[in-house]
Amino acid sequence: MKKLTIATRVSDLALWQAYFVRDELHKKFPDLEIELNKIVSNGDKVLDKPLALIGGKGHFTKELEEQMLLGNADMAVHSLKDVPTYMPEGLELVAVTKRALQNDVFLSHKYKTLEDLPQGAVVGTTSLRRRMQLLSKRPDLVVKDLRGNVNTRLRKLAEAQYDAIILAYIGLDRLDLLKDIPYTQKLSLDMMIPPMGQAALGIQIVQGNEELLEIAKTLNDEDTFLCTQIERDFVAQIGAGCSAPVACNAVVQDDEVTLRVMLGFADGTNIMQKKLVRSVQESQDLGKEMAQLCIKEGALELLKEAEANAFKDEMPQRL
Repeated sequence: MKKLTIATRVSDLALWQAYFVRDELHKKFPDLEIELNKIVSNGDKVLDKPLALIGGKGHFTKELEEQMLLGNADMAVHSLKDVPTYMPEGLELVAVTKRALQNDVFLSHKYKTLEDLPQGAVVGTTSLRRRMQLLSKRPDLVVKDLRGNVNTRLRKLAEAQYDAIILAYIGLDRLDLLKDIPYTQKLSLDMMIPPMGQAALGIQIVQGNEELLEIAKTLNDEDTFLCTQIERDFVAQIGAGCSAPVACNAVVQDDEVTLRVMLGFADGTNIMQKKLVRSVQESQDLGKEMAQLCIKEGALELLKEAEANAFKDEMPQRL
């Protein structure tokens, strides 16, 4: 294979990710010509509505997948948290890069920590998962939706439209955007459980090209692939979409996999939270096992009601 085309979104973070993958491949295959096919996804265009109301996370991947199926790209680099648990026919998710820091981060121009926020403080987030976890711990806060690219969100914080906002740490770190925020607090994984696939890159390719498959597999990290597959299995089994507040995180430590999940209503009520630990050797079906455990205790009914209530005031605007 002499030339490889990578499909990527055009956001600053997506381009950072694509260039990172390109550079990693160049280290392993210095003679391989690599070019980027830069695509503006619908998820990057519609910035005034919650993600769940414009079709969910698949809007960040759909156009890239179409370019691969049309023959205009061999590979796509995705934030794995944006990749739905189903794959279009003709494509496959074959590698997941080593996970970076998965934490969310608290950002403010007024208050040093989440604990310092006064009653009634306004916190911005796009995520139902974060909203659920915030309000389960601090029901006195006012949580408002926050859309736009990262720079837009940070500008809104600087303009005092919010007392604080919460974003993923890794994206801000990669773009060197933390230095201009007066107060930052990295939230522990116990305080704020991440979403499926947080801080890992998913490498998706066109099926049927063995040489391309071997190239892509050199990017894979086995522990990250295992943990993110466990998370994706859990989400797939319980059928959670973007309108359902679900947190799900698996980590490997000392030859054990710990899976933490949390689901409930976006207002922080009706919370179901569980943890399972298995040896790495016995962890292959851990996500499915956790899903069945939650389903037995009413997770499907809970999620159905949570989805119905998530955007009650905004449902007439659904696209």
